Amino acid sequence: MLTTYADFNDSPRLVDPASRAFQSLLDKFAPTDATVLIVGETGTGKEVVARYLHHNSARRHGPFLAVNCGALAESLAEAELFGHEKGAFTGATQAHPGWFESAQGGTLLLDEIGELSLPLQVKLLRVLQEREFTRVGSRKPIKVDVRVIAATHVDLAQAIRERRFREDLFYRLNIAVVPLPPLRQRREDIPVLAQHFLNLYSRRLGRPARRLSSEALEALLEYSWPGNIRELENTLHNAVLLSREEILTPAQLRLAGYSEHRFADVPDSSLDNFLRQHLANEPHQLFDRVVNSLINSALELTDNNQTQAATLLGISRHTLRTHLANQGVIKGRRKSSSAPQTTSLMSPTGERELRIGYQKFGNLGVLKARQSLEQCFAQQGVNVLWSEFPAGPQLLYALQNNEIDFGTTGEVPPIFAQSSGNAVTYIAWEPPAPSSVGIVVPSESDITTLADLRGKRISVNKGSNVHWLLLQLLDEAGIGLDEIKVVYAPPKYPLTVSDYLAVDAWMMWDPLLSAAENNPTLRIIANGEGRVRNHQFYLARRDYVQQHDDIVHQLVEALQQTGQFIDSHRQQSAMLLAQELGLETHSVERALSRRSHQTRAMAFEVIREQQTIADRFYALGLINKPVRVRDAVWQFSSTSRLRA
Repeated sequence: MLTTYADFNDSPRLVDPASRAFQSLLDKFAPTDATVLIVGETGTGKEVVARYLHHNSARRHGPFLAVNCGALAESLAEAELFGHEKGAFTGATQAHPGWFESAQGGTLLLDEIGELSLPLQVKLLRVLQEREFTRVGSRKPIKVDVRVIAATHVDLAQAIRERRFREDLFYRLNIAVVPLPPLRQRREDIPVLAQHFLNLYSRRLGRPARRLSSEALEALLEYSWPGNIRELENTLHNAVLLSREEILTPAQLRLAGYSEHRFADVPDSSLDNFLRQHLANEPHQLFDRVVNSLINSALELTDNNQTQAATLLGISRHTLRTHLANQGVIKGRRKSSSAPQTTSLMSPTGERELRIGYQKFGNLGVLKARQSLEQCFAQQGVNVLWSEFPAGPQLLYALQNNEIDFGTTGEVPPIFAQSSGNAVTYIAWEPPAPSSVGIVVPSESDITTLADLRGKRISVNKGSNVHWLLLQLLDEAGIGLDEIKVVYAPPKYPLTVSDYLAVDAWMMWDPLLSAAENNPTLRIIANGEGRVRNHQFYLARRDYVQQHDDIVHQLVEALQQTGQFIDSHRQQSAMLLAQELGLETHSVERALSRRSHQTRAMAFEVIREQQTIADRFYALGLINKPVRVRDAVWQFSSTSRLRA
């Protein structure tokens, strides 16, 4: 049985008794059409189990689709699941099939079903009972032949007691249950899975085969694996990526809480006695001393990299920063007000704050790595706080909710933000980089031209620059949006085989696109050249820039200086970013070379180009109201002008 994100034809043979037990269960359930409920912790491989059931059933030649119920927007969830008719709601300019209709004749995985809203639970129950549904805006029922597999990490019995999950739906799903044991209960599988992942990523990254030292294997066996198989896969992928040696040691695995002088070697009784003694003598100091020592040691081991230190400790970066604020190492972050537009924008200490949202690339990524901004503002009593985001839409959501004050995105996210009432303000922009975005397919894919995209599943981050590129590519090929299946998901690299099975093509941007170019198992069929401009914009909350025009002006000047540094010291800049990104330096350097990093004041021509994109998205019904881009462009005071 395949319990990893690996190829079905190249799956490891698992040996643990717990694995063999649910393997037997799956082999019984797979040939049937019974609804299956998969229950397990995050990272145990629930989607892969669902694919195993599908590929070993009579439906194997039909589609397999997976939808994350927790990611469905409340207002559009019903339309996404069951489809909608033209005119069913504002923006519905054409009829569109939903997930159930698209999975006709195959299998539909409803992942994280415990997150489904109660009204949709009622509609889902009807589909399971009657095998029919009705599109939004229609009265005509549609018969459907779909096998439903549900998955959850939530205790549904507890959810029923808390009235968050319907009891009748639970009984309808609870026909064939597959309990997935966590990896810590399947330790005999760890060596097999570990070697499988080492082989897999050595091959994909074009590296010589890697082996685990006996100490490294022991570390894997002793570790608790809170993230289960997904964490094991990511750990070994990272080790192969960063290691240059054939034999991996425990230090190269970077397991949280493990070192060659293992804490586990200290007898429990000795540790207990030590703690009791200090609790008796200085109880009010012990907790802080232990926590501070752990944090300081983790930061020392990771060269003060907060993200890596948090991973080493098994906590989130936000939790780590809270501890650091308590220690006085960094300034504490104020809580968001319920009325963000009227906040004083001051820290609890009376200092002004600048909260920047960034992605690990471009001017802001290098500016953060060099820490020059902190040095610039320290003398002015301005506290700089950084928050990392996976993509522009998520960053602008944080901007709208007063979690950050300033950030950078591509050309499309601010249009979506402005249409939703976000008081986003354009501050500056950078020249276009059309070759920094593209569409990627597997090298053996039958997709060789844009026309071959018809009927395919394409992954795209909704409201991003590559969303705009996708529309342009479809136009060029004469393909309508209703002729493809769009799967909304943030871009990622490297891709797992689960990703290969889920969609046929991925919309990507740099530096991930540049890294994908180095992968012989992938190829780029088109980029943005001659199709999109792919500008980069710097944006701020309107109320922040109104009150702190001087801070924003100095920040943009720092970005202009950083852009000059990047363009004149490209290799050094790439080295600063590569470790944070987990990518090869030459891939990052190539991505940096594909764009100019010269930050400029907003200009008429770029505003006009933004308006063209906004009008197109409104015409397609992808935003719910027209926007005027120029209304969101900030005009600095006459004493604070930016270089054009």
